[in-house]
Amino acid sequence: MNIIGQLKPTPQTYWLTRFVLLRGMGFVYFAGFISAALQTTALYGETGLLPIAKFITASQQQSGSLAFFNNPTLFHFFHSDAALLVVAWLGAVLALIVLLGYANSILMFVLWLLYMSYVNAGQLFYGFGWEIQTLELGFLMMFLTPLLDARPFPKREAPLPIIWLLRFFLFRFYLGAGLIKLRGSECWNDFTCLFYHFETQPIPNPLSPLMHFLPDFILKFGVMFAEFLQVICAFFVFYPRALRVFAGLIFLTFQSTLILTGNYSFFNWITLIPALVLFDDRILARVLPKKLVVMAERAEANKRQVSPIQHNLIYAVFGILIWLSLPVIGNLVSEKQIMNTSFNRWALVNTYGAFGYVGKERFELVISGTSDEQITADTEWLEYEFVAKPTDISAGLPIIAPYQPRIDWQIWFAAQSTSNKHSWLIHLLWKFLHNDPHTLGLIKHNPFPDKPPAHIKVDRYLYEFEPPFSENTWKRNYIEPWMKPLSRDNTSLRDFIRDNQWHQYE
Repeated sequence: MNIIGQLKPTPQTYWLTRFVLLRGMGFVYFAGFISAALQTTALYGETGLLPIAKFITASQQQSGSLAFFNNPTLFHFFHSDAALLVVAWLGAVLALIVLLGYANSILMFVLWLLYMSYVNAGQLFYGFGWEIQTLELGFLMMFLTPLLDARPFPKREAPLPIIWLLRFFLFRFYLGAGLIKLRGSECWNDFTCLFYHFETQPIPNPLSPLMHFLPDFILKFGVMFAEFLQVICAFFVFYPRALRVFAGLIFLTFQSTLILTGNYSFFNWITLIPALVLFDDRILARVLPKKLVVMAERAEANKRQVSPIQHNLIYAVFGILIWLSLPVIGNLVSEKQIMNTSFNRWALVNTYGAFGYVGKERFELVISGTSDEQITADTEWLEYEFVAKPTDISAGLPIIAPYQPRIDWQIWFAAQSTSNKHSWLIHLLWKFLHNDPHTLGLIKHNPFPDKPPAHIKVDRYLYEFEPPFSENTWKRNYIEPWMKPLSRDNTSLRDFIRDNQWHQYE
């Protein structure tokens, strides 16, 4: 009897791991491209809020023939409204193919290039950490698959160096998120951040009020749990296997909780999916359908070796990405840590973090208009309703993620600031004054369907949750005017629109 053979540990394989990783990546890409297809022309089309032509022209004037390499986006070569839509729907179709089970390096490269084109041309509306996170993970997925074989279980196994790079991503992501919290708001140190988080997050969902009114000791425990998993469990992703699996379960639980209690676009999905790399086939075989397990076993029994060229390429990629990670690691240990920033033009390795600062009050901008040509004390103001952001205090909270209503998010940021720092929102008001159909397609309700308003204004309110099961979702108190009433004939407004080379409507 071969005692040594019996004591030898079973090799870890990743056929099922790769299968679920790629399906998850297809899901995220699909959500991202659908969001682009439904919003892109209104956001930065030819007459959008931040027209892409102006952005591309400035980029090309600055970089000349190197414009694509300094700011890689296919929209350097074509950026009509039709082109923006074609690329978005093409990306959605290809992502759906991946989601259904078929992927190879070429397909993953095309998806990565198409999505990078939106991220690097989307300006303000794509300035979120999960955009560069999608690009970093999308780049790694290109090397997780064979060059041509697109079957769910190809004959070549998942390369271990890419598996380890995905784990290295998890380490950087969670440790960065944990350290930025410890260096940020005081509420992370006294464990009170969750007293405010659910109420002040960008777009709450139906469970947010329930979480907000939980007992203080539960909310404090939630903060301690978040800090434990981000700062401590981040080190478990490498070795040994038992701790790695434990970390994976903790990460999945954490991200699933965030998905259930808020609308964070596909942020939590693109963070949940790479956590699956912490589970090998022995773990996943216990929860996935038997048919998939049999297919994975058959693939393992008939696998072929990676060609020398592919083998050398994968290790070259591994070495390059580790080298590019050095400034990212330096940022992690720096007292002046920054978050959600790319350290190279292609977003191959980035630094991440979320909620380093948690506000204690929720401010909202309420946009309203009137048909009155002359404003008096009796003027009736009607409010614009957005897809997801709170306005009507009696309206229920939405479930909208992984779709992202991008102007709703940006209005949340603007409410924490002043109007002179958010020129795009002034352009939004100009478009409301003209009932621009593309822009109105981004919101839930236009109170002036027949004729544009004569005047429009923006007020700033303080919003607070009413207790669960109350008649209203919110209570609100007026704070101050954020933008005083404007009309189409306002000279300063017209000059501002002209100086920015935006659509004049005349």
